[in-house]
Amino acid sequence: MAKYLDPKADLTFKKIFGEHRHLVISLLNALLPLKDDERVESIEYWPAEKIPDRTEAEKYSIVDVCCKDNKQREFIVEMQMSWTDSFKNRVLLNASKAYVAQTEKGMNYASLQPVYALNFVNAEFQKEVDDYYHYYHLVHDRYTDKVI
Repeated sequence: MAKYLDPKADLTFKKIFGEHRHLVISLLNALLPLKDDERVESIEYWPAEKIPDRTEAEKYSIVDVCCKDNKQREFIVEMQMSWTDSFKNRVLLNASKAYVAQTEKGMNYASLQPVYALNFVNAEFQKEVDDYYHYYHLVHDRYTDKVI
């Protein structure tokens, strides 16, 4: 019987999606809810390490794949083998860092581009939801149609 590398394993995942642009572009377009005119056409890889540059109190984090597309939107793609309660917080932290990293002195906030975090978890983490795909926004708690 032939043996194959498991694409869910950290090093294999990084090798497949961190070095083959066409594969990560296809993955992003297949799984993210992007309209036809928003589809990713090309990407540029960015360092996977998000090194703090403001204070030593900031959390150091490494993501599996980090890239920007031709529209300057940033995409973070991660594989997590087991679910932990802190993983959801880490997803938000990494996306927030990518968003904040766009800022420059005197910059107009309107020029900030969206950051997408596509996270694969090899576990069921929301047992009360009968779905495998979860799409989150930052929304108003009462008027859920109001999205930031």
